[in-house]
Parts: sequence; structure tokens; C-alpha cells
Amino acid sequence: MSVSLRPQHAGRYRDIARLLMKYGRSDLVKEAGLDDVADFSDGGDVPAKAEELTDDLERMGPTYIKLAQLMSTRADLIPPPYARALSRLQDSVEPFGFEEVERIVTEELGVRLSRAFSSFDAKPLASASLGQVHRAVMRDGRQVVVKVQRPGIKERIAEDMEALAELAEFADRHSEVGRRYGFGELLEQFRRSLNGELDYRREAANLTALARIVSKYDAVVIPEPIEDYTTGKVLTMDFIPGRKITEMGPLAKMEFDGCRLAEQLFEAYLDQILVEGFFHADPHPGNVLLTDDNRVALVDLGMVARVPAGMRKLLVKLLLAMSDGDGKAVADAAIAMGRPLENFDGVAFSTKAAELVERSQGMSIQELDAGSMVMELMRISGDHDLRLPPELSMLGKALLNLDQVAQELDPNFNPSEAIKRHTDNILESQMTPSSGSAFSALLEARDFVEQLPGRVNKVMDAMAEGTFHLDVHAFDQAELMRGFQKLANRLTMGLVLAALIIGAAMLVQVETSSKLFGYPTLAILCFLGAGACACALLWSIVRSDRKVNAQTRNKSA
Repeated sequence: MSVSLRPQHAGRYRDIARLLMKYGRSDLVKEAGLDDVADFSDGGDVPAKAEELTDDLERMGPTYIKLAQLMSTRADLIPPPYARALSRLQDSVEPFGFEEVERIVTEELGVRLSRAFSSFDAKPLASASLGQVHRAVMRDGRQVVVKVQRPGIKERIAEDMEALAELAEFADRHSEVGRRYGFGELLEQFRRSLNGELDYRREAANLTALARIVSKYDAVVIPEPIEDYTTGKVLTMDFIPGRKITEMGPLAKMEFDGCRLAEQLFEAYLDQILVEGFFHADPHPGNVLLTDDNRVALVDLGMVARVPAGMRKLLVKLLLAMSDGDGKAVADAAIAMGRPLENFDGVAFSTKAAELVERSQGMSIQELDAGSMVMELMRISGDHDLRLPPELSMLGKALLNLDQVAQELDPNFNPSEAIKRHTDNILESQMTPSSGSAFSALLEARDFVEQLPGRVNKVMDAMAEGTFHLDVHAFDQAELMRGFQKLANRLTMGLVLAALIIGAAMLVQVETSSKLFGYPTLAILCFLGAGACACALLWSIVRSDRKVNAQTRNKSA
């Protein structure tokens, strides 16, 4: 069976098929029927090094560059060398012309460029696959940067996504790897992330939300968007002068307190992830700047992730278990968070997770990082048919990048110790109800108080009229009554036997001419009767217990 091909997507099918053939998935290409559109005459079947993958994806265009950045977070899908190569993929392309920039800004803002800004640099500060950034000065003298979306990018990405969606749907239906990993879900996550990056109004809202979250950290700063100068294709925000963390030399690092910056940056991320459930998902060194006043600035908030409240509680358990070195707790939290597939082996997964945590205990501070452990846990889960939520892969990649930035700021920074120190705040946030939940509880309490008198009156009327009845379905009432009856019978029989024995003992003292075995005949008969009844009672108890045990074993079998 082959996938239904659309002629307008033939070029994209061919590119994807060649990529799969080149990097070891030729079986999937043949199974999908893509070998008809693929041309492998130039040695596409020869295995290539992982580093070559970045060049191939860059040539395929912006959609595949962004997809590669997402795939670099999925250690359960691709081998570590390829994940490392994709994580180094730089989203940098040739800038488009200033005439296009001026046209887009004018159309979006509804005013000429010269009237909106007192100056606007024609040369961009940076150029990426989705847009580019220019420095400008507003009429009031405010220093800003203007992010302008690349022309025609939405239409090109929409076509690419159609082709990818068709292939993902087919892979999920007809391949074992598709059923295991769910390419449709992965692509849907990618679509949501990419749509967020293509809407600059959403990025402006992300900047505002993140600024609120990190406001209590004086060493972390977020650029403020300018609402009146922001649209779906144009984003204007404060210009924050600074240098990339990775570009600082040893002497420059002596000018600031790296320990304090790393600590605040890491704690700010723990607040984003575990308290607010909203975090900057791409804190690679290029998006983290050291400002001129020695603070850390987070820029480019196009890629963010949200963590549901239920998952946040499990993430707290997972990260705390990792920092404590508790392998069993790590496995339990991962299983509770994920979705076990048909062939999931819980024992084998727990064993591998415990081994991962044990290995981490012997690592040095430079080797140990929470991001790598989360990524490795994703890989182990994939090997054992446990599908973890895609948000966890975003979290792992964010922590991995964050660990690298923290190590640049402070080589002795220990993420596990930072998690432990921040535990009190995390647990306090988990225990404190939100204003919405507290208000909901108050409404429920009000309804209960209002309806309680009427409900009590109904119960009292039913009792007075003799129509009150209580239905209990938690157990088998008939079986319970039979059990009570057997118990009462045995107790009664025991009391009768005790009375016979006591009576016989008292009759022994009575003088009589009728003797049996040298004792009064009536006393001996009572003793013999009591002994016979006792033996019968014991036999009945043993037989009944054997029957109950046999029934229990049959039910468990």
C-alpha cells in the first residue's frame, strides 16, 4: 500500500524520501511508495555522517530547519550523534531586501517608516528563516528592535506542513515506528509551536507573561514589547544592549557575579516550569545575553511551552527524585506521566531508569545536568514502549540549553543542588490554591449551605412516613448475611458445648449409685456428648475454610 501523492507536493516527497534513504530509513520509503518519486542516482543510499544532516535540512528550507530543532529534543526517536548535530543547527539565512522590510512595516503599521521611527537601520542585526531583526529609534528617543516576518513564509510553511501531515498519517497507520512514537502527535505539536512563532502578537504576549513571572528576580530581564507598533508580522520591543554568553572571554567573566546570575536564572526557570507552567523553550546561548549592567536577558520568545497543572505535580516529583538519586521514584513518576503502549515492560523500564540515576551519582558537577538526564529518560522510554508527553521533550531540551548557559556563567554550578534549594518554594506553590480554585470552592460551599436545610427536611419527612431506605452497593448483602449466620451458629454451638462441659464437671461431684468408668453416668454422658459435638464443629470449620480458600484461588487464577 502506498500513500496518496499529490502532484503539487512531488518535490517535497522527493526531498523527504531522499533524506530518509540517506540516513537509514529506506524501508519506510519503499513501504510508503515514495521510491517512485525519489532519485537516488547520486549516492543517496550511502550512509552519511550526522553532521551532514544539518546541511541537508538547511537546503530544504525553513520548515525543516524548525522541524530539526524540534527533533533534536527527541532522544527517543533519533540517536544521540544526530540529536547533537541537529541541536547545533543555526537558524540563520541570507537577509531579504530593505525594500521588502519597508513595505511590510508600512502595510502592517499603517504609517510610513520615516513617520513611525526617527531612524531605522537598513542592515539587520540578525536574519533567520522566519524573519529578521532591525535596530531602530522611535520618535520619543526610545531604543528598540523591530522584528519583521519574511515575505511569503506562511504560505511556504503551509504547503510543507500538508506534505508532512500526509506522510505522518501514513507512518502512524502502517509502520511499527509510527505506532510506537506517534508522528501525528509530534507533527501537531510542531504545528502549534510554529504557528506561535509566525504570529508576532503571540510572541509579544509571551514577553509580557514571562516578564511578570521573572519580575522578582533582579538579575533577569525581559524586553518589553510596544503594543501600538506590533502586529502579526511586525514586533517592536525594547533594545537591550548586551553580549552573547558564549562570546565572553575569561577576563570578561571576572567582571560579574556568575554564581548569582546562574542561580537566579535557574530558579527563574524552575518557577516558569513548575509553578506557572509556562516557560521559554529555547534558551540556547544565542537567546541569552549578558547586559551592560551585568544582568541576564532572555530574548526571542517565539518558542514557548505550556505544562498542564497535573503534569507540573509529576514534574516536581520527577526532578526531585533525580536530584535525590531515587531511581524507583524517577521510574514511577515517568510511568504516571506517560502512556504505556501494548508491549510496555514496566519492570525493564524501571530497571533502566534506576541504572540511569545510579550512573548520574558518580558524575562530576561538569558532567551532571538535569537536561541530559531527561533526554536520556525519553530515549529509555521509547525503547520500552512508554510514550512520554511531548512537553517533556521540550523541557529536556530547555534544561539542556539552560545547563550549558549556567556552566558558562559559573563552571561550579550544580543543577541538582539548585533544585533541592528551590524545593521549599516549589512545594509551597503546589500547596497554595489559586484564586480561581479558592473562589470555586467558596461557590460550592455556598451552594451546600443553601441546599442543606431542604435536603435535611426531605430526609426527616421520609423517616417520619416510613419510606426512608438506604441502598448500599459496595458489597454483596446476601453473602454478608450468610456469613453472619454461620458466625452466629458457631458461637451458639460453642456456648452450648461450654455449658455441657461445665455441667458435666459439676455432676461429677454428685453422689449416685449409677457409675460409668467409676464416675457418675450422667456426667460421663455429658462429657462424651460435648466431645463428639466439639469434633463435629472443628470438622465443619476446617471443611468450610478449605472451600473458601479453593474459591479464592479459582478467582485469582
